[in-house]
Amino acid sequence: MSFNKPGPSPSPAPQPEAGATTPPPPLPAPHPAPLPPAAGVLRLPEGLATALTLLLSVGAAVDLFSAGVHLYVWRLMKDLTDAPASVEDDDIDLADLLNGATGVVQTVLRLATIVVFLVWFHRVRCNGEVFRPDDFSQSAGWAIGGWFVPIANLFFPYRTARETWNASTQLAPDGSYRHVSTAPVTAWWIVFVATLILDRVFSRRYIAADTVEAMRGVSVLGAVTDVVTVVAAVLAVVFVRKLTALQRIKATGGPIAAA
Repeated sequence: MSFNKPGPSPSPAPQPEAGATTPPPPLPAPHPAPLPPAAGVLRLPEGLATALTLLLSVGAAVDLFSAGVHLYVWRLMKDLTDAPASVEDDDIDLADLLNGATGVVQTVLRLATIVVFLVWFHRVRCNGEVFRPDDFSQSAGWAIGGWFVPIANLFFPYRTARETWNASTQLAPDGSYRHVSTAPVTAWWIVFVATLILDRVFSRRYIAADTVEAMRGVSVLGAVTDVVTVVAAVLAVVFVRKLTALQRIKATGGPIAAA
């Protein structure tokens, strides 16, 4: 039986000299710290604001025309009461045609405006959370959902608008809070709620109007409702443009205003 020749014995590890200190073992390679979660991404709503301004302006023009139609119907009903022979069937047919066509156009424009406004409103709310994450009492989803909760929809959207407005405002040059008037928010909301109430009353009275006198009264109410709606549209444009401008300034100029 044969054996392999043994190799050379390993040399002993060097021993530290007396009094010498042993160097510490090398530290493990540091692992990178986890990145913090993203706070959100700014998406400036310039395009949405422009589209919304256009829709609100066209809607205001149609509402003005609708107010004129209501006054025309009021005049027609007055003539039917004072001098029935002076009113021809063509006049009544024209009033019905104008009422129907105007109502359809108003409905289509309002649906389009509602959709674009909700998208814009949600976007500026999300931007506000990027600017100041701790300044909001509700999640961003309520920027849309708050409009569809009965009773709460009379104040939830307004609170969201106020909080977004404040979050979108730059601080003073010394870093302190800088107040920017919220009058555009408050004025728009008050008149907007007034239009909701007037429109509800008008719709009920219009359905119930079955006499010439009742139609005269509801026509006046319709004209008033349309004029108030025009005012609400103008104030909405001011609110939309101002809030969009605040967010643009803060996004480009930083959280602190220049001295």
